[in-house]
Amino acid sequence: MKSIFAKTWSRFKSDERGVTLVEYGIALILAVVLGGGALATLGNDVGNKMGAASTQLQ
Repeated sequence: MKSIFAKTWSRFKSDERGVTLVEYGIALILAVVLGGGALATLGNDVGNKMGAASTQLQ
């Protein structure tokens, strides 16, 4: 079992194709986190503006 893991690990270490996949994965995670943060901030701002507008209508 350990031998299979060691062979697989050595193959991944020397394979350059996996590096691109990892880079795309990091970029995707970063985009999702930043996009989620921006949407949460925007959602709070819109909610506050709508709340202020509804109090002005009453």
